[in-house]
Amino acid sequence: MVIFAFLILHWYLSLFGQTFFLHRYAAHKMFTMNKFWERFFYIFAWLTQGSSYLNARAYAILHRMHHAYSDTEQDPHTPHFFKEVFSMMVHTKRIYSDVHNKRVEVDAKFDRNFPEYPVIDKIADSWTSRLLFAAGYIAFYIAFANYWWMYLLLPIHFIIGPIQGAMVNWAGHKYGYRNFDCPDKSKNTFFFDFLLMGELFQNNHHQAGAKPNFAAKWWEFDPTYPIIWLFDKIRIIKLAK
Repeated sequence: MVIFAFLILHWYLSLFGQTFFLHRYAAHKMFTMNKFWERFFYIFAWLTQGSSYLNARAYAILHRMHHAYSDTEQDPHTPHFFKEVFSMMVHTKRIYSDVHNKRVEVDAKFDRNFPEYPVIDKIADSWTSRLLFAAGYIAFYIAFANYWWMYLLLPIHFIIGPIQGAMVNWAGHKYGYRNFDCPDKSKNTFFFDFLLMGELFQNNHHQAGAKPNFAAKWWEFDPTYPIIWLFDKIRIIKLAK
């Protein structure tokens, strides 16, 4: 039970760092926050992603490209040009690395207005940090795993961020229903996205990219939005008008 509790905790903390900070803040600027909270959530995203840390600048750029070129050959992570999800992940990783390491020229409209903390990135994006997190996950399993097959869950911890992103980009553009006739193939996979905290309302999100609540119909529920609403009320963030 301890192993499963740890996996669930890691899954949702990492996911919150991705959907709240990297996606809705860094990429879309759906709300603002002061420098203290920006640094706090920057570090939070690093600590919860651990060995699969994603840089905010590269994430924001790729996501803006995804919206601009959704489900075309220029989309960094559309499922419609790949036979299976792993090939799409490799393709996305290659583009991410090129953008992150500034090996390609990025359109100026994508390459602006995101949080940057080079000192934090230097630590978080290092192999030392990644390997220490991986060692920590392994040590936890050695201490608490009761059966050998539990160790098969370790790869989820190692690359938890890319796994979550791939699930959103693959399922959210292949499976589900559509509320809006967007020019892409985005879909809403669940009515209540308990698995990816609202990220699988892709059709709703592509219709209204600046809206912080990814649910659009009365019977849909985005689990991240109530947290955003609360953070706005207690002035951790300020929702954009």
